[in-house]
Amino acid sequence: MLSPAIVVEAAVNGLLTGAVYALIALGLTLVYGVLHIINFAHGALLTVAMFGVWLAGAWLGIDPYLSILIVTPVMFAAGYALQRFVIGPASHGQDGNILLVTLGISIVVENALLAIFRSDTRSLEGDYGFQVVEAGPLLLSRPKLYGFVGALVVTGLLWLLLSHTDLGRAIRAVAREKLGASLVGIDVPHIYAVTFGLGAACLAVAAALLMPGFYVNPRIGGAFVLVAFTIVVLGGMGSVPGALVGGLIIGVVESLTGLFFGDSVGQIGIYLIFILTLLVRPTGLFGARA
Repeated sequence: MLSPAIVVEAAVNGLLTGAVYALIALGLTLVYGVLHIINFAHGALLTVAMFGVWLAGAWLGIDPYLSILIVTPVMFAAGYALQRFVIGPASHGQDGNILLVTLGISIVVENALLAIFRSDTRSLEGDYGFQVVEAGPLLLSRPKLYGFVGALVVTGLLWLLLSHTDLGRAIRAVAREKLGASLVGIDVPHIYAVTFGLGAACLAVAAALLMPGFYVNPRIGGAFVLVAFTIVVLGGMGSVPGALVGGLIIGVVESLTGLFFGDSVGQIGIYLIFILTLLVRPTGLFGARA
């Protein structure tokens, strides 16, 4: 029988992990909310960002948290360029084509990373992964605590951008009615590219928050993006608050499932929630029926 203190500590650490999951899902739900497509390249772009953080630390000696200042604008520019000059032109305005193009990008990126870095697993040197913070009787992982705070800050900044800026209003207009937005002078392809860039920027921050206590290899993004899809479905497709709340729930469920049934089956609870959400509330917690 596990003591209540251990269960509470596992739940709190699950919340901390879930915030970073939410940040990964945030980019996915943002792209869906505006472009109305599932970005199959999301996991590959996360892997690129994680390798970027690793390279900044291993080669240049830059602290992973400081690397946010470098990797985030690079990933935004890469996301913008991919949407504006590759995905948009190659899709010819067809959503089905966009899915195929993003899937193709994912395959190309993953194989390029395999060719460059092989299949080796890499991590940053240092004692980040072993640092803890005492909070009363609880012992919390310092990297996870930083990740929790960072994810909340980024989510708040994104909400402010979408709610209180001209760019945010343009993004919301395109998401709601792209033809009407175009008729009033909004550059819809530019907004699509900016949105895709913002999604990639969220991945850059998530990568910087993950790397101090995690590792990277060319296929690691796929594992995270499966969790992100579940969060998006649970929170509601296209909902920013839903991504945050869904991420926190999934983090707690994963942690408690791993505690009671073992780490090897820790993600079973995640996919049970995924199935139950589709059966009981397919629009998600914050989603709305079309």
